[in-house]
Amino acid sequence: MTSPISRRDLLRSGAAGGLGIAIVGSIEAIAGPAVAQTAQAGLGAAGYGPVVADPAGLLALPRGFSYKIVAQAGKTLLESGEPTPSDADGTGFFQGHGGLSVLVNNHEIGGGEPYSVPALPGLTYDPGAHGGTTNIEVDRRGNRVREYVSVAGTHNNCAGGITPWDTWLTCEETEQRAGGAFQKDHGYVFEVDPFDRDANLNPVPLKFLGRFSHEAVAVDPHTSTIYETEDANGPHGLYFRWTPPRHFRGRKGELKALALGQNGATAGTLEAMSCFKGTKHIADLSEATQPGTRYRVQWVAVPDRDAATVSVRKQFTDDQVTRARKLEGAWWGDGGAYFVSSYARTSDGSVNEHDGQVWFYDPKSETITLKTIFGVNPDPTQDTNYDGPDNITVSPYGGVILAEDGEGLSHLVGVTKRGQVYPLARNELNDSEFTGPTFSADGRILFANIQTPGYVFAITGPWGRLDNDGHHDH
Repeated sequence: MTSPISRRDLLRSGAAGGLGIAIVGSIEAIAGPAVAQTAQAGLGAAGYGPVVADPAGLLALPRGFSYKIVAQAGKTLLESGEPTPSDADGTGFFQGHGGLSVLVNNHEIGGGEPYSVPALPGLTYDPGAHGGTTNIEVDRRGNRVREYVSVAGTHNNCAGGITPWDTWLTCEETEQRAGGAFQKDHGYVFEVDPFDRDANLNPVPLKFLGRFSHEAVAVDPHTSTIYETEDANGPHGLYFRWTPPRHFRGRKGELKALALGQNGATAGTLEAMSCFKGTKHIADLSEATQPGTRYRVQWVAVPDRDAATVSVRKQFTDDQVTRARKLEGAWWGDGGAYFVSSYARTSDGSVNEHDGQVWFYDPKSETITLKTIFGVNPDPTQDTNYDGPDNITVSPYGGVILAEDGEGLSHLVGVTKRGQVYPLARNELNDSEFTGPTFSADGRILFANIQTPGYVFAITGPWGRLDNDGHHDH
């Protein structure tokens, strides 16, 4: 998810500053610079072993793993005859019937990409915008059966999230207002039905979820509460909670109906996160440098969630909320919401520097805990160095999978429950980011994308469960 001022730009301008270690951390231990080399070697042994170069020059995977191309921008065709759109991003998997399932695939298109989401009648929110979503029907082996437009005319569809009622929430990472080519305001969340094409007609922005640079969402299956990340700076972005109104039951079509109802733009409660260590307010998540750091959470109501005159994040002072430079991926799992902060630099106003944090919000204790932190990457050209985690998904085999969007080599990176980090895939084609990791319902296939030039992959192999030390259980 590339924002206007990307981490790559910061590094190339020399803003990274001093060297740190490439990977640090677990909830049990943290490796310091003096033991970085040893830690790297140890961590590299976790997971499924080293990735092996791909003769086709696309995707390096551990021995025994393989991939197939599900869709390719400009090459495969939509059901309506146009080419698959560019910039595949956040992706959700939905189990179907009769051996067929559906991937809902975001397209982070801002307007300059070669292949837009076709503005089909009835499915288009704003003809001036070129992003949206496609639904890819796949069989049990991950083979693409067909692909079609599900939402068009949205802008910069970044990530999103799966709902407990089997729909996809696609997020616009923008604050674009109507004007010029754009006929409507943008910066909203839209709901996409993976199976019912008629349900996606006449797209409705879920204004009650706020208008800001949305990145991703995670939905509590017990309460239908929606947690949202914001990828923004000047000032840094916020972490939000939307609490549904009392009568909300969490069913298909209910969000859209809520948005279209009386006072739909302000339905439920939208709040921003504010963290504390004891009585000390935490102004920025980069203050945390040790895995296991835990903060108490309070929530502050958003004054104007549609940002009529002032961006939502600018409606708060720094002593009211907790910010982070680059809030990215989100995923519900293990009874709470995981979310990612991709990096921080003192040059952008952060307190400390890092190349990635993975946080876990526990709604029962109203706390967030730093699960893993990546130190500033001293050499992004090295295959065992990782930085800039972005999209996240919880693995059925333990731990999480992160899509890397950093400098230099790009990987899918696994993090075990013990905090050990291991490579799962390496982009052999270019330095484009990975996006949209998501497992099939049976755990046999990991779907993931290379955003540019635009590939959707189905990855299979001898997964097995990772043991307590992070090693592959044969």
